[in-house]
Amino acid sequence: MPTRDHALDGNWTLTCLGGQGARPGLPKAIPATVPGTVHTDLLAAGLIPDPYLDLNEIAVDWVGRCDWRYETTFNWSDDGAENVDLVFAGLDTFAEITLNGVLLGATANMNRSYRFPVSEHLRPGENHLAVSFESAWKRGEALDKIYEPRPNNYPGPANLMRKMACNFGWDWGPTVVTSGLWQGVTLQSWSKARLRSIRPEITLAGADGHVRVHAEVEGDAANLSLRVSVAGETIIAPLGTVEITVPNPELWWPTGLGNQPLYALTVELLDGETVLDTWQRDIGFRSLRLDTTPDEEGTPFAFIINDVPVYICGANWIPDDCFLPRVTPERYAARIAQAKAANMNMLRVWGGGIYETDAFYEECDRQGMLVWQDFLFACAAYPEEGDLPAEIEAEARENIVRLMPHPSLVLWNGNNENIWGWFDWGWQDVLKNRTWGLGYYLDLLPRLVAELDPARPYWAGSPYSGSMDIHPNDPDHGCTHLWDVWNEIGYEHYADSVPRFCSEFGWQAPPTWATLTQSVHDNPLTPTSPGVWHHQKATIGNDKLLRGLKGHLPEPKNMDDWHFATQLNQARAIKFGIEHMRSFRGRNMGTIVWQLNDCWPVTSWAAIDGYGRLKPLWYALRAVYHPHLLTIQPRGEGLSVVAVNERTLFWRGSVTIKRLRFDGTVLAEWTHWRLCADRLSAAELPIPAEIAAVDDKANELVVATMHDSTAFYYFAEDIDLNLPQPEFDLKVENASGCYRVTVTAETLIKDLCLFVDRIHPDATVDDMLVTLLPGQSKTFVVQMPVELDAKILSSAPVFRCANQLVQ
Repeated sequence: MPTRDHALDGNWTLTCLGGQGARPGLPKAIPATVPGTVHTDLLAAGLIPDPYLDLNEIAVDWVGRCDWRYETTFNWSDDGAENVDLVFAGLDTFAEITLNGVLLGATANMNRSYRFPVSEHLRPGENHLAVSFESAWKRGEALDKIYEPRPNNYPGPANLMRKMACNFGWDWGPTVVTSGLWQGVTLQSWSKARLRSIRPEITLAGADGHVRVHAEVEGDAANLSLRVSVAGETIIAPLGTVEITVPNPELWWPTGLGNQPLYALTVELLDGETVLDTWQRDIGFRSLRLDTTPDEEGTPFAFIINDVPVYICGANWIPDDCFLPRVTPERYAARIAQAKAANMNMLRVWGGGIYETDAFYEECDRQGMLVWQDFLFACAAYPEEGDLPAEIEAEARENIVRLMPHPSLVLWNGNNENIWGWFDWGWQDVLKNRTWGLGYYLDLLPRLVAELDPARPYWAGSPYSGSMDIHPNDPDHGCTHLWDVWNEIGYEHYADSVPRFCSEFGWQAPPTWATLTQSVHDNPLTPTSPGVWHHQKATIGNDKLLRGLKGHLPEPKNMDDWHFATQLNQARAIKFGIEHMRSFRGRNMGTIVWQLNDCWPVTSWAAIDGYGRLKPLWYALRAVYHPHLLTIQPRGEGLSVVAVNERTLFWRGSVTIKRLRFDGTVLAEWTHWRLCADRLSAAELPIPAEIAAVDDKANELVVATMHDSTAFYYFAEDIDLNLPQPEFDLKVENASGCYRVTVTAETLIKDLCLFVDRIHPDATVDDMLVTLLPGQSKTFVVQMPVELDAKILSSAPVFRCANQLVQ
């Protein structure tokens, strides 16, 4: 009899069992959704306000401090199976499971699945299943007494338990401490034996693909065999390890370098001719190594895929919603497509969130999006005593095996900032001789990766130099985080170093106007009004936003200018940093900006806000991550134009460089007959002194062009430029299904944006941050569900450019 699954996804109810701050008058039971969370069930029942709006996060804090019970009844009839298991794909977090009055067990880890044999507890007809959740806050109080407080950058006991750390609040996220069955529940029937786990090592041996399948079986394994099939090749072999060769498969490539062919790998457990159980995944063939071989400059950090050194254009990924079941496969696909459209090739799944669901990695496989996967440790000291090590090993083993089939996954990373914390954040004095997690990062986790997934690299942390004898944030070694920029100093200081690889750096800005006004209803709406202030979680974040403008843009005088200036500054800061690092391609082999997405509507470092709308930063990333980047960079006492080429064909052409007045007058011009950037490399061309030498810093710029790429260089910051009052002609054409908006500049217009969401929240525009010289035109494509008014479109706050801020 083959394995059969019966989903228990209906007829659930939710009951409050009391706790700190429990609200009187709650109904005894309300309908519940599985998969789901307590918060979303209460929201659906109209019993709490939306936690994302205004100050409602505070009003619903009591939810996370209560205990809750999920219950369901289901009918069961004996189907002749020898075994029936109750399987929970994800329980958040401290739960006791009772079936027909019998306690099956307790759980304490959100990051793993649980399986309970229940054949002897089922009865014909109606059965009753209850899952009771203890408040993570309450359990945290008990754990605090066991482990003693350990350093933690954020409130809450996340480092003492295996629960999504950012649930307890982060500098971009609310404190909504969830409970619930966040993934599915099934009854699984099976006889004789089942596949407990399948671990496929997928490698290349010359031109051939090689699959080594390690199978573990539960039950009576006598006389059983495995049938393994992939790409038209099939082998039947005894239980254990099965090896199969695929002659000359198509290679899986990251986006931008090739296609993403996937092959169905099927493993069947056979009893003679009878199939007892089946496992299937789509796999891809590619080679992979992380180059950290010491060189004359230190320790590189470069991903080599199919023997090609890939420059990483990436972003950090956080959970896309505080309430995880709301992130559907369709939402994953849309968000990853947004990353790909911004010319990104890697997402780093950050250690304060979750191991994402299968849908995330499957979509990354399809879209060619590389994945850097953190183990779940972030910004805190983690004890290595008590029950925690066993839970950590169990979750790591399960998730390594679950995720290893995915060709998109290219790195296991031990933790986020914890080694850095031990070096620099005063932990050593507080901890004295107590553990803080080093044994996980330097022993347990690399040992598990080497045992279970030996073909994939492991790195101990981000940032990490590769050795505890070298500072973890040394730019000459390994991967680096740049957080003094933003936290302490201006973005011009990105140019102070060239890290070998920068895996975190970022700059803040508010969400789009449509998202801000959809989530905050202050009247008047100001940068410091209660709702706007509450949706800024960074310590003195608003002060840093204004401080970051200094030297670049004037301090805004009203809400509209504040919103535009801070968004513009965010985009410029990240563009500046990435252009600088990419111009040193070779020494630097990647940037992963903090961050791609948000989990709720908030002022943050994200390029895509909490309601999925694109901030100006997204458009800046699309431009600066383009495979052909032309940039003008300071070099010594002069300037150079640098062509960075991430395509597999050389990029060559004549380069014309002009020094212009803002009115368009050409002051000096030079054309170099040919600049050639070889494939996957950068080429540098010094700019002649007569072009780079400025007569009037406030009124001049340098423009370089090569094919359809353009680079601008200003000799001063905007506050010191005589940017003219913008004059332009704007025409609107109603095309099929969209509007075409053509702006023709009569003066220099710097960083033009059309904020069409100011007209309608569902409106979008295809480009932003466009600089036009006098006489140049740009046609924007606008999707707008209402009639587009040219007068509104051509006026602030819809039509914005840097010129307006400095007038």
